[in-house]
Amino acid sequence: MKKLVVLGGGKSGIGAALLAKKNDWNVFVSDKGIITDKEVLTNNDIKWEEGSHSENEILSADEIVKSPGIPDGIKIIQLAKENRIPVISEVEFAYRYTNAKIVAISGSNGKTTTTLLVGHILKNAGYDVLVTGNIGTGFARSILERDYDYIVLELSSFQLDGIVDFKADVAIILNITPDHLDRYNNDFQLYVKSKLKITNKQEKKDFLIYNIDDENIKNHIETSGRKIPFSIKETIKNDGAFYKNKQININLNNNKMTIQELALQGKHNVYNSMAAAVACRVLEVKDYIIRQSLLDFQNIEHRLEYVLTVHGIDFINDSKATNINSVWYALESMHKQTVWIVGGVDKGNNYDELLELVKDKVKAIVCIGEDTQSIHETFGNDIKDIVDAKSMSEAVSLSFEFATKGENVLLSPACASFDMFQNFEHRGIEFKNSVRKL
Repeated sequence: MKKLVVLGGGKSGIGAALLAKKNDWNVFVSDKGIITDKEVLTNNDIKWEEGSHSENEILSADEIVKSPGIPDGIKIIQLAKENRIPVISEVEFAYRYTNAKIVAISGSNGKTTTTLLVGHILKNAGYDVLVTGNIGTGFARSILERDYDYIVLELSSFQLDGIVDFKADVAIILNITPDHLDRYNNDFQLYVKSKLKITNKQEKKDFLIYNIDDENIKNHIETSGRKIPFSIKETIKNDGAFYKNKQININLNNNKMTIQELALQGKHNVYNSMAAAVACRVLEVKDYIIRQSLLDFQNIEHRLEYVLTVHGIDFINDSKATNINSVWYALESMHKQTVWIVGGVDKGNNYDELLELVKDKVKAIVCIGEDTQSIHETFGNDIKDIVDAKSMSEAVSLSFEFATKGENVLLSPACASFDMFQNFEHRGIEFKNSVRKL
């Protein structure tokens, strides 16, 4: 019996362990931290450890599945590679156990929205579809009970780092902007290379749907599949999609389609909607289903989510904005003066990119989290009121004092959440709870 070691006992790790056990692997799960779902491992007769990595146990593996949160540079991974033990991602492992058509979506921003949009359209078309990956219960655990005809995957760069034979029948790349550079030796080109792995193994019959407005994509993509661009800056003359006169225009195999109304507003959501619409046209969904689905789609929690109006002040939860580009889109969509709540664990942010927008849109800044110095340094000369808050409830109270009727309070942190919160969802929930207590 072949042995699989799973490093990391979180959502994706436990999913990989269960799928491996079902397929007759000898499985061992190791987590340097605490495994929260130990019972499910014990109940399925899967050996596990927490608080340390036992080298002898791990290095006796035939293969290792590494959870996406674990960096490649840690000692046990280096030892595994020295011992020529393959180290793969949960996505690569789960891919072996499905016969589904795969739609894979990556990008620095908009992945979750676009993934959910594609899933929404396919479900409305009556397709047998699973939406998973970086959202939901994870790829491996989602196919434990049964396979699907179509699987729509949101993929992060960390998940793509560990693929070998994984292939997307339809790949979507939305954008590539600096993010997670701490994991890539502060080398943006390494991050770009990681994102573009989504095109690996594609064949002539496969499709790559990509944002031609993004120079980092346009100048670096390579695929054996059929390339279909989308743009809001130029008219795409052949197959592809473009936005003009407030409508999306799609041309595919001489079949022209236009979409005039979208449920999601903002420039970034035009990109997301174009990508989703083209992907579903490729999969032969009827035009009227795509149109209707883009009209009735409900946006995801924590992404420019309207929370409440208190004394004429709108509170908006954009906790999912963990990088500069996400915040740029959020601020760009603000049409009223805004008090901005920002901060957390800085992943190498260059706040200068936001300076002009902040001057135009922001009246006060409330900083949260451990990395606030660069925020003060960047905006201190232009924004009179910049204060630090020790908690989310204090941040909301201070923002409420700065804002007046007819203005916004926007939580759009530009940073990871792990200094004060479990994750961005926890941060967003704390924000909403604090707003409701005003």
